Amino acid sequence: MESSEHQQLARRIRRHVLRMTHDARSSHCGTGLSMAEILAVVYGGALRCTPATVESPERDRLVLSKGHGCAALYAVLAERGFFPRDWLDSFYQDGARLAGHATHTSAPGIEVSTGSLGHGLGIACGMALAGKRDGRDYRVFTILSDGECDEGSIWEAALFAPHHGLDNLVVIVDYNKIQSLGHVRDVLDLEPFAAKWRAFGWSTRELDGHDVAALGSALADLPYETGRPSCLVAHTVKGKGISFMEDTVLWHYRSPNDDELALGLAELGGAG
Repeated sequence: MESSEHQQLARRIRRHVLRMTHDARSSHCGTGLSMAEILAVVYGGALRCTPATVESPERDRLVLSKGHGCAALYAVLAERGFFPRDWLDSFYQDGARLAGHATHTSAPGIEVSTGSLGHGLGIACGMALAGKRDGRDYRVFTILSDGECDEGSIWEAALFAPHHGLDNLVVIVDYNKIQSLGHVRDVLDLEPFAAKWRAFGWSTRELDGHDVAALGSALADLPYETGRPSCLVAHTVKGKGISFMEDTVLWHYRSPNDDELALGLAELGGAG
């Protein structure tokens, strides 16, 4: 997939996220918008998993540790053909397939149920270690929020992965600088963030998480170092793409009303 196609896919992901959170009157719109380019590049070719291979033991795995951002994950899976797009219409409704946090029984392509923050990396470590011991070539990707990196369980897993030489493990941190009730720097500062990953033994890079070309190059170059897990610190903007949502704590929990949905869709190129 070319960069222009990644950008178009990211735009469609954002449009779905707006509609889904509006229709469901649900939270976590901003966190879905911040990782649209990350998901577009991962599912646009970096991840070796397709609808045809989703049950293969050799497929790459992705664990969305920030499970509350699942609207964006559901959106990209639907766009890539893992399930029908009309499943998105009933997101977070009573009795619907797609729950408000990532749920592995809900749809093809959801590897793990997540939402209790701080656990996705530990699970991904186990999956990567199993792959090593079984002699398989698959890789395990996990997308973390910056807010959950305030939790000790993340750093226990961060110690575990280099100790076991898990170079088939890739962390992507959606570093949008805002968590549920405030900016990360005010709640519990992570800086120097990339230096911490390096100090824990990870081969680490930083980039603009909305630059699809840079993301594509970084994810084509894995592992960054043989024998070490890879970490990509992706600097992003919460609410990216919608001017009145960008870098605003409000949109962690608030859902767009009718007028805000129309404004947001207009900024993304219209209602079509």
